[in-house]
Amino acid sequence: MSFAPAVQRWHFDHVGVVVKSLDKGRWHFISALGVNEWTDPLEDPLNGVNLQFGRDASGTVYELLSPLNAESPVAGTLVARKNLLNHVAYRIPDLAEAAATLREARCFPTADPKTAIAFGGALIQFFVTPIDTIVELIEAPDFAHDFKPLLQPR
Repeated sequence: MSFAPAVQRWHFDHVGVVVKSLDKGRWHFISALGVNEWTDPLEDPLNGVNLQFGRDASGTVYELLSPLNAESPVAGTLVARKNLLNHVAYRIPDLAEAAATLREARCFPTADPKTAIAFGGALIQFFVTPIDTIVELIEAPDFAHDFKPLLQPR
């Protein structure tokens, strides 16, 4: 079983982290990890979350996710205080092909694909792996986040 050709076209996008509020999460990532470039916060009612992306000096991107309401898919994560470091995400050229690759590796989808405001309406889908980690696929191979420095240089 070899996945190299399909997976080689995947591009790491972010690590998803569930937080109680974007403000508190952002403050932690700024003070503890020096994350100083941020996108504008977004509300995504279809996926039930408020979200914001931050990038550190090494180029690592974090997606902060807070529940939009009690029915949010991440609300239970906060209550249980488990899986707060929630998922890794990859931008891929073809969702059906990438999903088939993950299914061959015994990963299963958590739900059908949905559009995501954070990626300009592109399709996303989450998969749970056999080792109980979560992978997000984003059908937006050329997408780029719009980061802005939090603090302006003097």
